[in-house]
Amino acid sequence: MKKGIGILCAAAAAIMLTACGSKQEETVSIEIESLAEELLETVTSDSLSETASSLIPSIYYLDEDAVVSAVAYASSGATSCEIAVIESADTEDAAAAEEKLQTRVDNQTELYATYNESEADRLDTAIIKSTGVYTVLCVCDDTDAAEKILDSYGF
Repeated sequence: MKKGIGILCAAAAAIMLTACGSKQEETVSIEIESLAEELLETVTSDSLSETASSLIPSIYYLDEDAVVSAVAYASSGATSCEIAVIESADTEDAAAAEEKLQTRVDNQTELYATYNESEADRLDTAIIKSTGVYTVLCVCDDTDAAEKILDSYGF
């Protein structure tokens, strides 16, 4: 009897794990301009300027061939606030983009630490997330609101 219950429990656990695995593979489709604009309007009080799309790969150290499209907004340098939303060619490129965005945050932290410590501290709460082929960087005033927005987009 105990052996039968053990087998039944193992089978139930396998079914639950399979269900969880399939949920993670759902395809997410995001209009990156809408997401970037919503973050821009909601989570930062700084006036950010749109970055030319041709500059985004070099600013964020991305492989140009791996980027399908990207939108970014950045401060003039007075603050560390910035928003970047990147659509990559595939999930491997999105994972690489996430690493590159972390490199960007690390470099910005070092830079701001030399002349504006409070902005370097803001970078400690930078949000970097990926879902499917999309990756986001958000350095902002209101990380709780940013997390809610990102959650609504499937991050």
